Amino acid sequence: MSKIDYYELLNVSRDADGATIKAAYRKMAMKYHPDRNPGDSEAEQKFKEVGAAYEALKDPQKRAAYDRFGHAAFEQGAGGARGAGGFGPDFSSSMSDMFEDLFGDFMGAAGGARRGRSAQFRGADLRYNLEITLEDAFGGRTVEIDVPSMVQCDTCEGSGAKPGTGVSTCKMCHGRGKVRTAQGFFSIERTCPTCQGRGETMDQPCTSCSGQGRRQENRNLSVDIPRGIEDGTRIRLANEGEAGLRGGPSGDLYIFISLAPHDLFQRDGADLYARVPISMTTAALGGDFEVPTLDGSRARVKVPAGTQPGQRVRLKGKGMPVLRSSQVGDLYVQMDVETPQNLNKRQRELLRELAEASTDDNSPTSTGFFSRLKGLFEKMGQ
Repeated sequence: MSKIDYYELLNVSRDADGATIKAAYRKMAMKYHPDRNPGDSEAEQKFKEVGAAYEALKDPQKRAAYDRFGHAAFEQGAGGARGAGGFGPDFSSSMSDMFEDLFGDFMGAAGGARRGRSAQFRGADLRYNLEITLEDAFGGRTVEIDVPSMVQCDTCEGSGAKPGTGVSTCKMCHGRGKVRTAQGFFSIERTCPTCQGRGETMDQPCTSCSGQGRRQENRNLSVDIPRGIEDGTRIRLANEGEAGLRGGPSGDLYIFISLAPHDLFQRDGADLYARVPISMTTAALGGDFEVPTLDGSRARVKVPAGTQPGQRVRLKGKGMPVLRSSQVGDLYVQMDVETPQNLNKRQRELLRELAEASTDDNSPTSTGFFSRLKGLFEKMGQ
């Protein structure tokens, strides 16, 4: 029975590049994977066939041999050692290598970290929540924080070994840091349980850190808060996280900034907003008042005669600085007109006199509204 052409099996042209072949194999392998087709012997056989095809075409030398000799290049007596059909005793090993090559990139940095010894033992990243005031965000400042963390052991200098002793090659994995076990036609690799992936074991562990190369300690750090920083901003301090296990690199420390509520101002980007209650007489006759600003000065707000509830006055350049910029936002003062309460007899008399002396021109908005409302009632009556 003739074997199907590897290029036809992967549905690629004979001049396809390596990336195209890899993508085609990935698609086929996922389609026929035994986990997705439990109990389907045809899918399992197809999975083996596409694996053999990719194994032959991914390597330039093997591909050249296949292009020249076809399937005979991988059969006994033709320079290959796979046996008929391309599924020899080392098929499971090659499949493991192929899966690491193909699907390792899905794991991102974590997958790469598992393959590198120094990255395997990188310390954990830490998070620290820091609440600051609006004044801190306005002017910027340096904040001292205490961070509980794992730091490098001073006794063994992070090696984990007792001073004066050495390390030996791990007898379980023979220095590879991984052990491989066969399961069916798959070969599964896992971190060596004896050396935890280092490939080495200590003759005697450090008594100060029990062989970890690090210990618990509170560290005092200075954090520079830049002018104009916003709520939710994240500051990264490289290598200020936990120390790595047994001399591995340290992780990073991430400072998450939150702004405490302010008594007067609300922030929206670079602009500030403040609500100030004013009396009805001030709103009607006009006037002025002062408000504090974040730079420590005072700003005078002029109230125009006839000011309406919710009307805003803009104070240019009195807002927040823009982060890493020379620009500055504005301050908007919203005036909430307060209706008089707890009136005495004389005050009520004066208000009645005011109401009797008022004309439609004194309240144009309400006059116009009720005029339209009257017309609406008349339409509904008709």
